[in-house]
Amino acid sequence: MDRPRYAAYEAVAAVHRDDAYANLVLPAILREEGLTGRDAAFATELTYGTLRHLGTLDAILTSAAGRDVQRIDPPVRDALRIGAYQLLHTRVPAHAAVSSTVDLVRAVGQGATGFANAVLREVAGRDADEWVSRLAPLMETDPIGHLALAYSHPQWIVRAFSEALGGDLGETTRLLIEDNVRPPVHLCARPGLADPVELADEVGGAPGAFSPYAVYLGGGAPGDLAAVADGRAHVQDEGSQLVADALATASVDGADGRWLDLCAGPGGKSGLLGALAAQRGARLTAVEVAEHRARLVTQATQGLPVTVLNTDGRLVGAEPKLPEEHFDRVLVDAPCTGLGSLRRRPESRWRRQPSDLPALTRLQRELLVAGLRAVRPGGVVAYVTCSPHTVETHVTVTEAARRSGMSVDFVDARPLLPAGMPGLGDGPTVQLWPHRHGTDAMFIAVLRRG
Repeated sequence: MDRPRYAAYEAVAAVHRDDAYANLVLPAILREEGLTGRDAAFATELTYGTLRHLGTLDAILTSAAGRDVQRIDPPVRDALRIGAYQLLHTRVPAHAAVSSTVDLVRAVGQGATGFANAVLREVAGRDADEWVSRLAPLMETDPIGHLALAYSHPQWIVRAFSEALGGDLGETTRLLIEDNVRPPVHLCARPGLADPVELADEVGGAPGAFSPYAVYLGGGAPGDLAAVADGRAHVQDEGSQLVADALATASVDGADGRWLDLCAGPGGKSGLLGALAAQRGARLTAVEVAEHRARLVTQATQGLPVTVLNTDGRLVGAEPKLPEEHFDRVLVDAPCTGLGSLRRRPESRWRRQPSDLPALTRLQRELLVAGLRAVRPGGVVAYVTCSPHTVETHVTVTEAARRSGMSVDFVDARPLLPAGMPGLGDGPTVQLWPHRHGTDAMFIAVLRRG
């Protein structure tokens, strides 16, 4: 058995069978299989590439098999997906992709080798562009349907992206393309603990384009880096760094020593805010409702002036350690669909549904209202979400501000981001984008309580 391909199969199967996350199960599988170097890189490429292109691969396999892909035995189906990805998106020779996948099917799906061989040879008869031309709706008559199949995203997500981009289909296309490209690993050099230029030299990376703390990692496992192990740096998308720093940059009236992260898990933004607070003589209270995520926050903020509370962030005023009108700066990094980080978690695009939105947006409003209650008059609240969906961004913010019954003013977030950043829009809110800024699609609105 080809070990890299089998490792990729095990990871893809775990994602579909167990609702696992590839970034969590794949490292363990690679260790179990003893894969390193080029073999580990190949298994990683097959895993993430298959998950990113899943929608298009399934449409092609359905056509090639003459039956709906969902009617194929799950182990065989996942093996065929990996084989089709090799045929259409890698330089693996067709005969090697077919034969290795047939061997994989022999191991995981008894009696299906002939079927697998026939399906894959049909897939190999056309390249990816030819399959899209054959199967996708016409761009002129159904642009959303065409983009969804061509770039492997559910139609409702393509539509949400298009709406957030003002209906610009060209820009929507660029975003979808970027979602299917493996993103670089971003490190955050914790202020006061690491200099980003020196850290870049230490890890063989490069300073980030926008965040003053960002380092782009060229390769390797970030968890193995000494700077990460000793708490001088942590893994964090540059967009997350920018929105956390924007909160710390916003001016406040009066005192500035009490900061609050209302939805802190797993602790990336708390780590950055805690380091900034340490430089400025402030303290951060980090709230996380899930016990295991609260433990991660504690680990992420060790040695920093951070107090972690394992409680519900909506309990402002009812929780003694979360008094109303107490904090000078509040971050509400609300749970969301995660549509802004699909390039990092490609399986999420197939799990999320429009039916998820009502419960999430209700929670987002409740948390933002709690954040507005927690901040004192003259203080600021940053509402942040890793989704560009308009109901999770503009609608949530305007509704929460209205329902809070408080005097709230929007602060223009654009000057709170580094000078010279392109494509920040008309304000006062800011939406970051993978195709414009190289970050996850982070949204930020900054509100000052009157």
